[in-house]
Amino acid sequence: MLSDCLAGTRVLDLTLFIPGPLATQWLSDLGAEVVKVESPAGDPMRTMGPVDADGSTPFYKLANRNKTVIALDLKDERGHRQFETLVAKADVLVEGFRPGVLERLGFGPARLAELNPRLVHCGLSGYGQTGPWAKRAGHDLTYAALAGALWATGPEARPVMTFPPLADHAGAGMVVTAVLAALLRRGRTGKGTHLDVSLSEAALGWMGGILTMAERGLALGRETGPINGGAAFYRIYRCRDGRFLAVAPLEAKFWAAFCTALGREEWIHRQAEPMPQNELIADLDSLLLTKTRDEWAALLAPADCCVEPVLEPAEVLSHPQTRARDLVQRDDGLAEVLLPMLMDGARARKRRRFVDADPAAVVASWR
Repeated sequence: MLSDCLAGTRVLDLTLFIPGPLATQWLSDLGAEVVKVESPAGDPMRTMGPVDADGSTPFYKLANRNKTVIALDLKDERGHRQFETLVAKADVLVEGFRPGVLERLGFGPARLAELNPRLVHCGLSGYGQTGPWAKRAGHDLTYAALAGALWATGPEARPVMTFPPLADHAGAGMVVTAVLAALLRRGRTGKGTHLDVSLSEAALGWMGGILTMAERGLALGRETGPINGGAAFYRIYRCRDGRFLAVAPLEAKFWAAFCTALGREEWIHRQAEPMPQNELIADLDSLLLTKTRDEWAALLAPADCCVEPVLEPAEVLSHPQTRARDLVQRDDGLAEVLLPMLMDGARARKRRRFVDADPAAVVASWR
């Protein structure tokens, strides 16, 4: 079963906001026991945005389901001792401090190794543990900007912000990958390790193609390439009702089927027009404004030509594919997405609400 993969694995989560909490939640979907350690002030995500009657935001609840949450002051002697006990019994520690902060709190690499030589310690930061920007402040937008991931995205006039946040979610996936690899290595060697994961570099990891073009003097500007808006056959178009259609008949056979379904067979040869294909884009703009989104979707669906409606979030919840795969769970006023994978046909178990717990009780249970 998917939810048994990490059964018996204990994870300490010292992270905030999106990337670290999401990563440890995915580990919990795989069966790990996750204890989230917050300062007495708590994770700012608790109160950032609309707050429910219980005093926490839905975003905090989503990111921390399946977890036990405790408050520890690592600067306090008692909190310091309690955290030492937890580290000694943990398998994984994921922390999101700026480089050097955990060491100043008395839990640098040497001390962690002394407490638990089998510990997999993942340091998640904006720009990595080394380099001239290691201690620089940032957020998803600046991480993606520094990686170059914004440059080729959006209309020609200006780059656009990605939402959901690109670097945060890429970073969460990188943390999970790194932790699972380190646990496999520990299974062979018996030794723990220190992992250095950067949110900006998680975005950078997606950039090989764009960087290669730049290396060859062929930097890809916005709306100039085949899959960033320069091609008529790979764009988002507005329809008569103000909603949108995602048009992606990239391969010649799909483009031919698309043009045929539109009754525009004379456009089939135009797929080879040089980019940006502004004239063909304008022709499609005009045509697709003549029907509503759903009218076009119904007309083009039988052609199976890689064209789909741009769904609004509420529509995603009721979509037949979403419902059939059963990865979106609706509970307690939340709509959460379980770890998006199946193992032998089974998905992760339904998540439980996060639990605020007494630190002493959690420490006692981990002895």
